[in-house]
Amino acid sequence: MKRQELINQVKEGYASIASSEGQQHFHQTSSSITPEVYYEKLLEKVTSEIREGKFDNCHSGEEIINRVAADKSILSGWS
Repeated sequence: MKRQELINQVKEGYASIASSEGQQHFHQTSSSITPEVYYEKLLEKVTSEIREGKFDNCHSGEEIINRVAADKSILSGWS
């Protein structure tokens, strides 16, 4: 149950971030993909790792989002 709750919180968090991310700013800081596609891929990866138990020590979706934002290398195979 806790993992599903974290997944729901992370989904809401990334949806909010993607909708508020300015397209201009996003293009200056990444490749030619849209913020929606980027965050969708990131969400898929984070969700998978939550299901595997990687973030069981986190207390909220916001904590997971902040940890991933600080260091994406914590995600297995993220490039």
